[in-house]
Amino acid sequence: MIKLVYDYQIFWQQQYGGISRYFYDLATQISEYEQFNVKILAGLHVNEYLKQIKPELVLGAAVPKVPKAGNVLKQLNKYFSKAWLSTNPPDIIHETFYAVHGVAPKKSVTVLTVYDFIHEKFDLENPVNSVKAAAIRRADHLICISENTKKDLLEIFDLELDKVSVVYEGIGLADSVKNRSQTETNLSASSLQAPYILFVGHRSGYKNFERFLKAIATSSTLLKDFKIVCFGSVPLQREEMKFANSLGISEDNLLWFSGDDSLLESFYRGASALVFPSLYEGFGNPPLEAMSAGCPVICSNTSSMPEVSENAAEYFDPYEVESIMTAMEKVLYSQEKAEDMINRGRERAKLFTLDKCAEQIRDIYLSLV
Repeated sequence: MIKLVYDYQIFWQQQYGGISRYFYDLATQISEYEQFNVKILAGLHVNEYLKQIKPELVLGAAVPKVPKAGNVLKQLNKYFSKAWLSTNPPDIIHETFYAVHGVAPKKSVTVLTVYDFIHEKFDLENPVNSVKAAAIRRADHLICISENTKKDLLEIFDLELDKVSVVYEGIGLADSVKNRSQTETNLSASSLQAPYILFVGHRSGYKNFERFLKAIATSSTLLKDFKIVCFGSVPLQREEMKFANSLGISEDNLLWFSGDDSLLESFYRGASALVFPSLYEGFGNPPLEAMSAGCPVICSNTSSMPEVSENAAEYFDPYEVESIMTAMEKVLYSQEKAEDMINRGRERAKLFTLDKCAEQIRDIYLSLV
């Protein structure tokens, strides 16, 4: 039996989030294969997904999220991980994020998933870049989440092709966190009394939120007919509201919600469309999540997005406000167009299953041992 360990890194950093959900789903799926003995070496973590996984898969315990204790938590987890691994060396350790120095014993095979090169393209001074580079060079095998990410990887690093694989992420929103009350769900849903356009994720920098707001404000009909719902972990900031107000978007029409994946899925199902104006994505989960929930998708024509969504989305140039506006009006004011996109989206989303992702990564693991 192959001993497989997922390390602690992402689980002390993320309460919710795409990367931790990716590894939660992957560990859950891989543990079903009889060839593997799976452990998540989570240590002291803040992750909500691990509360839902089989207890025997997790080594560690949940703690309250205390941002100021982040470095202490990291060091404790690193010490605990090295101590445990020294007496329980795995055949494979799949690192869940980037580190200059890993915790794996020398005889263990190290696998690393590479998500994107956003910082390298938009934030060259970010310290994460050098850490990521060290992690990539250390790894025995690299899994890219799209062909676009693989292309970027090989442009930056001189690597042997057989060291790199592409495996698309599987889409499947996790079950609702058990301690979220039904009252909260009903309150969030009932507060919306008009059709809305959905924006998912953080809103800074390359996510292109300002051009998205400008595109809506440029259209008198969009501004009048639709609310804007932002779903993400960070509340709307004073500067964002001030900017929206300057465009003629009122507080009543720009709303923010946060919560677990069950709540997010309910917003997908109720939205007139998801608009995803990002300048760059390594993969981009929200469009496929929206498609699987029956929500039309309007998104950028850059990086991995056409590769992932193909003919199931309406595209625009994310640098051109008028292009964003035109694409939104084309979908939101044509029931026939929207229904066609919903049907195309459902079929496209079926190609990106958790089972398929896990099977392909399982085969990579088997090839490395």
